Amino acid sequence: MSEQERRPETHGRDFADVMWSVPSYLLSGILVWGGIGWLLSRWTGLQVLTPIGVVVGVVLAGYLVYVKYGR
Repeated sequence: MSEQERRPETHGRDFADVMWSVPSYLLSGILVWGGIGWLLSRWTGLQVLTPIGVVVGVVLAGYLVYVKYGR
């Protein structure tokens, strides 16, 4: 949306949407990939897979935030 089409009353709402999206992406990445790591650790018996899943989730979510809002 160009600056001419953007209405002043929606400008603050755009910022609020981004501020809710970023933590949501990070939390979702932790929960989804941490959950996958937890399931794999229960299945294989390797306890190290849960923290690896959490770290992978944070990294992938951070990359998604960078691609969506950082460029």
